[in-house]
Amino acid sequence: MENVSVLAITKNGIKIGEKLKGLYPNWNIFAPEKLSNKNNEIIWYSEGTTNKIIELFKNSNALICLFSLGAVIRLIAPHLKDKKTDPAVIVIDDKTNFVISVLSGHIGGANELTQEISEKLNALPVITTAADVNKTIAVDLVGKEFGWKIDDETTVTKISAHMVNAEPIGIYQQAGNKKWYKELPKNVKIYDSLDELKKSNSKAHLIISDKEIDDELSQESVIYRPESLVIGIGLHWDTTKDTIKEGIDYCLDKFNLSSKSIAKLVSIKKPEDVQGLIDLGKEMQIPVEYVDREELAEIITPNPSTTVKAFEGTASVSEAAAIKVSKGELIVEKQKFPPNLTVAIARKID
Repeated sequence: MENVSVLAITKNGIKIGEKLKGLYPNWNIFAPEKLSNKNNEIIWYSEGTTNKIIELFKNSNALICLFSLGAVIRLIAPHLKDKKTDPAVIVIDDKTNFVISVLSGHIGGANELTQEISEKLNALPVITTAADVNKTIAVDLVGKEFGWKIDDETTVTKISAHMVNAEPIGIYQQAGNKKWYKELPKNVKIYDSLDELKKSNSKAHLIISDKEIDDELSQESVIYRPESLVIGIGLHWDTTKDTIKEGIDYCLDKFNLSSKSIAKLVSIKKPEDVQGLIDLGKEMQIPVEYVDREELAEIITPNPSTTVKAFEGTASVSEAAAIKVSKGELIVEKQKFPPNLTVAIARKID
């Protein structure tokens, strides 16, 4: 983990900080100037610890405090926001008996880091999140390593409760990498279709899909959006951002696909990149990739065009680009939006 701050306020704590610096050279160790032992690897501060911990809490991905848990809680409590933005907070006692995951255990990575540090210091890890102590699925972490997005965060707490209480949970996966779990808990079962999932006795569901899910089912589900869709775009030099966006939205709606699963926008490499596509990529925060015409010309597509070949040097742009970059299957054939746009969609195969 990057941007980790370690705060020590005792002489023993400073020794622990020095040991952590040896184990993790990129970490920053902070201690009060009045306790300075002239170690240049430690950042000695002159302001009060109350102000320093607030500064570190707001500007670090993880904050490791080498003093009592109670003191840490009192100092950071007024500054807590939510689990998506608060840093990981870990406490290590003055004798390195315990490494305690305090805050942002799952999303912030405190639990994983606690386990790692405890092994290196030969200390006892203290992790209290229910999914971890019950050895079950951490609902808010599913697919994190693959960049999956949770469609609606409001259902996570409810579905997590069903999971840790070992109630029947159904899983349906239609897209994304299937290596996200090693062994499923006994209360969790995989279903091959949404219809089977709906008919099951499952109290809650985990759905991994790039398709839109009906409201009734989604209310009892956590829906994960893998970045599985590659949008191929054929366009003119003057095609506007709004025109491209309208075409993409139309295709997603028509074919029941989620915009949260878009991995890339792709098109042919022109002498000059089309500003409308550049602007849309920035607005949607989705990378744009360009493919040389020679590479596109080698791709077999269902709807080649002699007109496109005459102008672009390849019989297909949107379909060929989507297939080429996704390395998968075309799921939406070329949709035409005269006079200056075509859109096709391919799904990556993990």
